[in-house]
Amino acid sequence: MAPEEGDTATATATARARATATATATVESVNGALKRARASLRRDQPAAAAREPAPVAGSPAEDELVARFVRAYESGDLDALAALLTDDVFMSMPPMPLEYEGRDVVTSFCALLFGAGRAYDLVPTRANGQPAFGLYVHTPSGIRHGTGLIVLGLAADRVRAMTRFENSVLPWFGLPRSLPRRWVTGGSGPAS
Repeated sequence: MAPEEGDTATATATARARATATATATVESVNGALKRARASLRRDQPAAAAREPAPVAGSPAEDELVARFVRAYESGDLDALAALLTDDVFMSMPPMPLEYEGRDVVTSFCALLFGAGRAYDLVPTRANGQPAFGLYVHTPSGIRHGTGLIVLGLAADRVRAMTRFENSVLPWFGLPRSLPRRWVTGGSGPAS
C-alpha cells in the first residue's frame, strides 16, 4: 500500500470516528433536552387523572356543550366563547407553528377573527372521535368558503383544546370546499 493510500485511509477512519462521536453527542444532548422538556411538562400540566374527563361522545352533555360553542362562534360572541374555555385552553394550527395557550390569549386571537367583520357557519363532523367543524366564512355573494376544520378537545363542560387545520382537509371529512347560498347551517345540509 502506498503511503498516500495509508494516509487517506487513516484520515477517513479519523473522520468517521469524529462523525460518530459528534452524532453520539448530538443524540445524547437531544435525549437530555427531551428529558428536561418532559419533566417541565409534568410539572406544568396536571396529571391526566386529575383532568376532568370529556363528556361521552354523542351524549346530551356533549351535545349541549357543542351547541353552546357553535352559537358563540357563529354569533361572534366572545364573552360566551370565553366562558366555554378552560383556563389553560390550548389552540394550535398545524402545520403553521402558531400556538396559543390560556383563555385570555385564545379569546384575544378569536377577537381578531371576529373583529375583522368575519362571520362563520360551522358544519359538524367528528375527528378521532372528537367534535369537529368545517369553518365556512361568509362572503358578500352569500357563498360560504371553507377556511378550515376545527377539532375540539373537551373537559367536563368546557373546551380545553382547539386545533384548526387548513381547508385542504375538508374533503377527508365529507365536507365541501364551499357552501351554496341556500345552505342551512347546523349540519342539516342544503335546503330543499
